[in-house]
Amino acid sequence: MKKNTMITIAAYIKNVPELATEYAELQAELDKNAEKAQANRDLYAAAHDVVISALSDKPVTLAELWETVKNTVPEGMSKSKVQYALRELWAAEVVKIEGKVNEYKRA
Repeated sequence: MKKNTMITIAAYIKNVPELATEYAELQAELDKNAEKAQANRDLYAAAHDVVISALSDKPVTLAELWETVKNTVPEGMSKSKVQYALRELWAAEVVKIEGKVNEYKRA
């Protein structure tokens, strides 16, 4: 079930006494997802400076970048999360050089 659907259902059943148990379960699931999302935001924020400072004007592959930062990024950060962050979260700070193997450098 999509998050927006869950939120809508929760809003409809919030004040229905007969559905109090279902509402509590649905709200618990929404709260759990919100906590997970916040934990991910915190993880990316903590890794940001480490990853960005490892980049320079010289292009590097993701594998090379990961080898440089893997021991200094926060626990829970992975190579694929670094790739996601470079592409989606920090795109304004990074130049992606398309190729058979993409390379990245600081913008």
